Amino acid sequence: MLLHASASFAQRLSVEAFAGLSNYQGDLQESKYTIAQSKGAIALGLSYAITNKILIRGLATYGTIQGDDKYNSNAKLIDRNLNFRSKIYDASLVGIYNFFDLDVKRFTPYIFAGISFFHFNPYTFDSTGNKVVLKLLSTEGEGLPQYPDRKEYNLNQFAIPFGGGIKFVVNDNVTVGWEFRFHKTFTDYLDDVSKTYVDYNTLLAACGQMAVDLAYRADELKNGNPTYPGDGTLRGSEKYKDWFYFSGVTASFRINSSKDGAYHGRRGSGVGCPTKVY
Repeated sequence: MLLHASASFAQRLSVEAFAGLSNYQGDLQESKYTIAQSKGAIALGLSYAITNKILIRGLATYGTIQGDDKYNSNAKLIDRNLNFRSKIYDASLVGIYNFFDLDVKRFTPYIFAGISFFHFNPYTFDSTGNKVVLKLLSTEGEGLPQYPDRKEYNLNQFAIPFGGGIKFVVNDNVTVGWEFRFHKTFTDYLDDVSKTYVDYNTLLAACGQMAVDLAYRADELKNGNPTYPGDGTLRGSEKYKDWFYFSGVTASFRINSSKDGAYHGRRGSGVGCPTKVY
């Protein structure tokens, strides 16, 4: 009985893999989605089928997000001339609902939602090409006593992942598909941009010349304004929090399938118990 229960549990487990694109939505990206600023992403995890339609999935995802004002169409945003990149390390746990039973149909659309914990760390490159981590510079006065309302942002955050996709049966043990996964975050600093410019002299004294140089970069443009903006001049918008998301190809491989014909589901020869679960 114990062996049977163990085998049944294993047959409900699948290895999940993903490969595709990562992107973000925030102050440095005018469009909600753009191929021009997409980067690669991969993921690996496990899923467990509670029923033929309901699954739980744990997934570890690695990707890169980026934003650059030069890709925007608004002249004011282009003139701002800010940019960033960040690696995203995300661990998610979601519940999945398949609309169709894969023991009956050979495909199904599905939806999912859950919770995730992720790490990010925005960086940019200065005018000479050197990589600079932005959080260390407090470009908007985060953590400075002169701006008590601007706390240092945490590089480790929770998010709410949700989305949907479609999967197709390859055989009794393998499915492939396509998925779009959104992550609603609770930070506005994925891109290190949120509020307003802070006082030039205050930032210079507290964080140095590099902080001033990367807080305001319009002066790097050929015809850019060389004058640093006054304290309180709009730099970003804190009205909406930032998002990141992944889209791409998925594959699922059942860990332990029966080899003796006693477990192959209704898509097989029609003999045996229809107990296979995805």
